[in-house]
Amino acid sequence: MTGEANPFGEVRPPEPLRVVVADDNPVVRAGLSALLTGREGLEVVAEAADGREAYEATLAHRPDVVLLDVRMPGVDGLTALPHLVPLTAVLMLTYSGESDIVHEALRRGANGYLVHGEFTPDELVTAVRDARRGRPHLTPTAAGRLLAQLREGGAVDSASGGESGGTWAPTGPTSTKNLSQLQPDMAQSVSDRSTYGLSAREAEIMELIASGMSNQQIAATCFISEKTVKNHINRIFAKLHSTSRAEAAAKWRGEERSQGRDGGGRW
Repeated sequence: MTGEANPFGEVRPPEPLRVVVADDNPVVRAGLSALLTGREGLEVVAEAADGREAYEATLAHRPDVVLLDVRMPGVDGLTALPHLVPLTAVLMLTYSGESDIVHEALRRGANGYLVHGEFTPDELVTAVRDARRGRPHLTPTAAGRLLAQLREGGAVDSASGGESGGTWAPTGPTSTKNLSQLQPDMAQSVSDRSTYGLSAREAEIMELIASGMSNQQIAATCFISEKTVKNHINRIFAKLHSTSRAEAAAKWRGEERSQGRDGGGRW
């Protein structure tokens, strides 16, 4: 963010990036608030002890980023996440590194996933600033668990409405629909996939494409540049004889073959 000149030609300092910290542990909240408030260009405008409070604080303060814990009493982070995403950037900051939770948080729109103990204060500040710019960050455990689950074709059942079960629908102008079901299971036989001739890295990236990740998210997950991601995608499309992500994902999941056998189908 750059400053703006007033009518007298004086440059005003840029507005600080506004943050809401949501964690049920008051010690963690206080520590994060102190750390972020002490950094130039950052301001913690509110704290929250659960997902409902995070949503209400977001409506009241319109922050640029919400730091959101996963496991909280009452409304947990995963349940609140899809209601927060239309309002602001959300960065998961939690002790929970389970692969199904990482996968579901990213699927529901999180701008990144940081596991406590795997980042420095400077890295946290960078992740917060990048979340506002749409640049995702994953710490090693989150990235590793996500890739492992994608390779296995696993998925979490979202029908339970998050960690605590049940559903929660906030009231107000930005209420969203109930959480959608997970996309169909991506599991497919190795023999089918080997017919495309993808390398191990290309298969990895194709899994991420099929999961709905953007090039930016794939680059962050695989620790490579976006240019390298694009190069891989070009080779993947050539091998799958596809011209779009949707077409490539359909072939990768075997939907084209099943549609041909069943006499039709819908992507």
